[in-house]
Amino acid sequence: MVKIKTLDNGLRVVTERMEGLRSVSIGIWVNAGSEYENEKTSGISHFLEHMLFKGTENRDARQIAAEMDSIGGTLNAFTAKECTCYYAKVLDEHLPLAVDMLTDLVLHSTLDKKLIEREKGVICDEIYMTLDNPEDLVFETATSKFFGGTTLERPILGTVETVSAFKQKDLRAYMKRYYAPENMVVACAGSFDEDELFELLNKSFAIEPSGECYEVVEHIPNDGFRYEFVHKDIEQVHFCLTFPGFSLGTREYYALTVLSNALGGSMSSRLFQTIREDHGLAYSVYTYPISYRNVGAFSVYAGCGEKQAKKVLKLMLTELDKLIQDGLKQEEFERCKQQLRGSFILGMESSSSHMNAIGKSLLLQNKEYSEEATLSGIECVTIEEVEKLIPQLFASKRFAAAIVGRVESQSEDMQKELEKWWAKRG
Repeated sequence: MVKIKTLDNGLRVVTERMEGLRSVSIGIWVNAGSEYENEKTSGISHFLEHMLFKGTENRDARQIAAEMDSIGGTLNAFTAKECTCYYAKVLDEHLPLAVDMLTDLVLHSTLDKKLIEREKGVICDEIYMTLDNPEDLVFETATSKFFGGTTLERPILGTVETVSAFKQKDLRAYMKRYYAPENMVVACAGSFDEDELFELLNKSFAIEPSGECYEVVEHIPNDGFRYEFVHKDIEQVHFCLTFPGFSLGTREYYALTVLSNALGGSMSSRLFQTIREDHGLAYSVYTYPISYRNVGAFSVYAGCGEKQAKKVLKLMLTELDKLIQDGLKQEEFERCKQQLRGSFILGMESSSSHMNAIGKSLLLQNKEYSEEATLSGIECVTIEEVEKLIPQLFASKRFAAAIVGRVESQSEDMQKELEKWWAKRG
């Protein structure tokens, strides 16, 4: 059973006890992500996430790592477009240490000037690593093109230029604004004693609210067809075609997951069967929905050899045409729903998956997470709802494409192919 409680300082705590486990997962979720950044602060949320592991008033970086390793637990963090999360997974007997370490990181980091300068090199190397990974690069490029005109177009990592310019005062100012109790959620799932947890949190989170709450950022991407060809001297060509999607928790979101599964979400999907099995032209081909608080997207990806690139692009667009013209078959629709249901249930069999679900739901949607409601959302989707989405996705005013690889000699032909397909949708 999911429970929500608000501490006196405004910190919201969401919990879910899970019988039969020895593990407990706890996370501190912060409304601080790349969508809150500007041109000068691009990447600061992610930079701050790194810095909180570099030392606190009570522990240096080596002690942070050693203490968690000594109990066999996991301590980590991630930064997304809309939030940052610091989390730990430990045996239930080690919950006090997990709470102490997480709150120490988030509330008592020193943000040492020398360590800030040192970490710039690490994060710039991470940026270079993304640029060297064509699959990451094509996703980042397509996202930037599709969400042009909004803060979602900015990369989570920032740029080498912005990261290199960060100062201690910048990090402290950003942390003061966003790392306040009323702008955070603590999520805990697994085996734990509720009274013990709240006693620990009341003691560790004894900080005053800032008086400022986050404002939800509205995202209205620019209309039109936008594309970018990125030449890289690599063996494969990578495609990412991006269309409008739907925001978290909407009825359309569940219908889109079914549609995505049918088109490219599994080995039995249309794109996989056509491009990989029937023609043997690509190893990796798939689709995926992206959902944020008030906007979403839907992407189609394939990676193939340079000589096969134009044919793979044509096959991708042909499969989209078939979907637009004929919709889904009832048998295909039912199979996809059952597959989604099974994969969802299997994916929720851990304390960490529940912690992520309940924390994200409360922080981003301000509501209690319900596993039953999610299952019902999948099961209640009708084939009519899915087919109603198809023109909304593929006959809309927004479309973005990114192609990475040895594309200089092929870019003109592929551009014409994309523009011809887009013209039919208008």
